[in-house]
Amino acid sequence: MNEHTRAVEDAGRREERKEFRSYVWGGGLALVLTLVPFALVRWAVILPFPVLIAIGVFALVQMVVHFHFFLHIGFRQKREDLQLILFSTLLLVIMVAGTIWIMASLAMRMGM
Repeated sequence: MNEHTRAVEDAGRREERKEFRSYVWGGGLALVLTLVPFALVRWAVILPFPVLIAIGVFALVQMVVHFHFFLHIGFRQKREDLQLILFSTLLLVIMVAGTIWIMASLAMRMGM
């Protein structure tokens, strides 16, 4: 092997290790950000309303972790990344609004 081939292979291995570490960090953070709200609910450490706020905050932080570590969308976004995020947000809003609408309609029909 010549020197150029060896340098390219070393750079490839470094990039693979860097990407693997990124996935491990992301997985660890996602696990912690999932377990903490479960623990807050399970052991009733704080009052119910602040627990809901904490769950929402942990969910938003977990979304940022997933964007950064798994989707590789940084804070300096390109236009395509912004379009991806906006379209995903639109789909989520439509699904959540539809679910709430259906559940409210069912509750009204059942006399709740």
